Amino acid sequence: MDSLNGFVVFVQVAETRSFVAAGRLLGVSASAVGKSVARLEEKLGVRLFHRSTRSVTLTAEGMLFLERSRRILAEIEAAQQELSHASSAPRGRLRVSLPLVSSLVLPVLGEFMRAYPEIELDLDFSDRMVDVIEEGFDAVVRTGEPVDSRLSARRLGTFEMRVVAAPEYLAQRGTPQVPADLLHHTCMHYRWPTSGKLQTWALRQAPGEPELQLPTSMICNNIETRVCFALQGLGITYLPEFAIHEPLADGRLTLILGDYVACSGVFHVLWPASKHPSPKVRALVDFLCAHVFPNAVAAG
Repeated sequence: MDSLNGFVVFVQVAETRSFVAAGRLLGVSASAVGKSVARLEEKLGVRLFHRSTRSVTLTAEGMLFLERSRRILAEIEAAQQELSHASSAPRGRLRVSLPLVSSLVLPVLGEFMRAYPEIELDLDFSDRMVDVIEEGFDAVVRTGEPVDSRLSARRLGTFEMRVVAAPEYLAQRGTPQVPADLLHHTCMHYRWPTSGKLQTWALRQAPGEPELQLPTSMICNNIETRVCFALQGLGITYLPEFAIHEPLADGRLTLILGDYVACSGVFHVLWPASKHPSPKVRALVDFLCAHVFPNAVAAG
């Protein structure tokens, strides 16, 4: 058990980058934390942290050991949960990374909190590609197909992309009839956080036609800004349909170039692969699959 406690202390220090903060969370002194880490380093025969008066950072060996330690602690937690009563309520902290699509996930997460009051949600909203295991997430929701063999995945559902604008904008500037008409309009774009490139508007064109270099009247890195500006009649933008379902239904936004848009996407929920995922992770995965796209057929 002393060795297990050493793993817990090490992971806490690695996540907080501070002996003092780790001690505060664990209910012990910073000195006790330092001694525990020192004993672990002596036992392993490697230095796990670079220490200075200002910071505590992981060594290369420490980064490797952190990944393994998280797996060990996750397996121990899962084993403990398996040995407890199957009917016991899922509980504990659940660290989840989610895309910057609050309109899609926030209502569902609110329902999840009501259904599982003993689960403490720790939510990180970002469109960047996180390392689920290295950064200690219990689960992530992302678009695209899963590529990390260390992760299990379930499909949440698909969505279509749409080109839209407010009726006021179209009344003033005219309605594009073919993709090339966009060259004479105010176009609002999304920039991918990982590459810095602008999202391509996937529009069907005749064979041999060059790719359109659309005007870049506004660039941002989230959905809400483009929805807001489009509703104000400031331009045309390219958005997932789930983010603009209500404005399209009530007429505040108008669908344009519908016959030319040729793009759809898929959401997955991913979590570290394990024979025995914890009840809290299973609860979240099942809940998201049932409620994010309620009419979709979830697949592994």
